[in-house]
Amino acid sequence: MDFAHSARSREYLDRLRAFIATEVAPVEERLRAERVEPFAQRSDVPGAAMWQVPEELRQLQSKARAEGLWNLFLPDAELGAGLSNVDYAPLAEEMGRSPFAPVVFNCNAPDTGNMEVLYHYGSTEQKERWLRPLLDGEIRSAFCMTEPGVASSDATNMAATAVVEGDEVVLNGRKWWSTGVGNPDCKVLIFMGLTDPEAHRYQRHSMVLVPMDTPGVKVERMLSTMGFYDEPFGHGEVSFTNVRLPLDAIIAGPGRGFEIAQGRLGPGRVHHCMRLVGLAESALELAIRRGTERVAFGKPLINLGGNRERIADARIAINQLRLLVLNTAWLLDTQGIAGARSAVSEIKVAAPRVAQQVIDFAIQIHGGGGLSDDFPLAGAWTSARAIRLADGPDEVHQGLVARFELGKYQ
Repeated sequence: MDFAHSARSREYLDRLRAFIATEVAPVEERLRAERVEPFAQRSDVPGAAMWQVPEELRQLQSKARAEGLWNLFLPDAELGAGLSNVDYAPLAEEMGRSPFAPVVFNCNAPDTGNMEVLYHYGSTEQKERWLRPLLDGEIRSAFCMTEPGVASSDATNMAATAVVEGDEVVLNGRKWWSTGVGNPDCKVLIFMGLTDPEAHRYQRHSMVLVPMDTPGVKVERMLSTMGFYDEPFGHGEVSFTNVRLPLDAIIAGPGRGFEIAQGRLGPGRVHHCMRLVGLAESALELAIRRGTERVAFGKPLINLGGNRERIADARIAINQLRLLVLNTAWLLDTQGIAGARSAVSEIKVAAPRVAQQVIDFAIQIHGGGGLSDDFPLAGAWTSARAIRLADGPDEVHQGLVARFELGKYQ
């Protein structure tokens, strides 16, 4: 396993860092300082709050695309950068240092996962209608799987339905934590629902492409995450009432929802973890700068109360995590999701934990300011904490890792 950056990866990384430093960072700082106004709420969707997308973000996307820093996550060289998971890892880490960078380069969740679903499983018509505009950054999307009425950690509990009636599929149910529905550019949802309750438990569900303007689709409300709304993307609760669509809206055919979900969530989880390494690095950098600049009790903060040891522990933990993530990326590249399942779950548990711990230390060093919007730390901590639930809670992934480990002794 050689984790040295390839020449292509280094070249992209240098360009990406330069672009973020000169173009993204100044805009990010300004948007955070003026958080309310750039994302002014809209009332054009009944019962929901949606946000405007600042023109500065759109301009950054245009600049990034013009410089060839676009769709970096996609291994297809014609549609993306053509990078392996190992080559993409340092780029995702760099993007993870900023809440806006992933969307600037069209590498943000859930759009990346949805694009991968369409790329691997979509029909020619579905790709033309939805994949192409997503790749071009013309529209945004959301993924509707989690439900408020059941324990969604067990996806077989899913109560929403996608019933085939003649030449149509009819959707009913309620989803929440559907990331992206607050964005006014969100034009399509991927809905997962129960199609055949009598089939094998992993062949009962289907994934359906749902245009946002389809009758019966309603964004009921936007959900805050520990006080943050994640503008201009947002996490929403969406109801589906007798939503009728043609059968060709089903991705890959009825009953293949779980198969698609496994293919989607593997790379997506790794991308999350790659970005969390960058988030932890950014938090450590902020902690060190603050700790060396501020003085208390006659000493720099960094020299008080065991803070040097905490910095050392943070560095060790981040370096360990990076190697674990790179190993998982290498397994995905060489063995596919089947050979990387335990590793994917391992980093899904480890990455947000490490990031949370480092961010918490950085908040402590910043004092009261660390809890405010003057610094990005409170939002970063919330993001890391939320990912311990998103794409499967810690306990589910720990259970899978334990199953693989115990299987060696049976």
